[in-house]
Amino acid sequence: MAEVVKEQDFVEIDYTGKLADGTVFDTTSEKVAKDNKLYFTERKYGPAIICVGEKQILPGLDSALLNKELGNEYAVTLPPEKAFGKRDIKLIKIIPMNTFHEHKIQPQPGLQVDIDDQRGIITNISGGRIIVNFNHPLAGKEVTYVFTVHRKITDQKEKVTSFLSSLLRMPADKMKIEIKDNAAAVTMPGELPAQISTILAQKLMGLTGLKDIVFKKEEIKKEDPEK
Repeated sequence: MAEVVKEQDFVEIDYTGKLADGTVFDTTSEKVAKDNKLYFTERKYGPAIICVGEKQILPGLDSALLNKELGNEYAVTLPPEKAFGKRDIKLIKIIPMNTFHEHKIQPQPGLQVDIDDQRGIITNISGGRIIVNFNHPLAGKEVTYVFTVHRKITDQKEKVTSFLSSLLRMPADKMKIEIKDNAAAVTMPGELPAQISTILAQKLMGLTGLKDIVFKKEEIKKEDPEK
């Protein structure tokens, strides 16, 4: 019997998201991105590693991974509520022109803006009032994902690295992870608040089975002043 995906498995997947008309809006494949004019040089393409059930991808896609066999290609169509959410009229707001002038922004339709930690798109300008839509650009749309689960991740270091890299949005090469005697030491450029590091450690121990996880700040070696 083929191996299938279970809750809290760490898996490596490839996926491509499409709208109802076939328009590709997201993909892990560099070739698909280039073919559909979605390629960004700053993005790293290739299979993604996620922990199933941890909401690292869209809820509907996350659920669709369960019980799927490794190596097979699948497709799932997601309604808005399991994808990017329903369109909420309350997230369409009128912002005074003065607000943009204070931030030295020249508003124009289609411009993406960040206001009060919310990202929106200017849809209309009327007199001194600017209409900004804070809904996700794909809110209210049905989407289809084609995906393949390549393998399950069994290496503890790879699990810790992928989880932290995704959660903290930090490149894997910025972290140094050492595992010994079923415990992990994670060295990072910056220092995490004690409360955050405790929560992360407990979460990772529950997901990986490690008995202890310690976070350390990378020490910057000072040059010898005599050199």
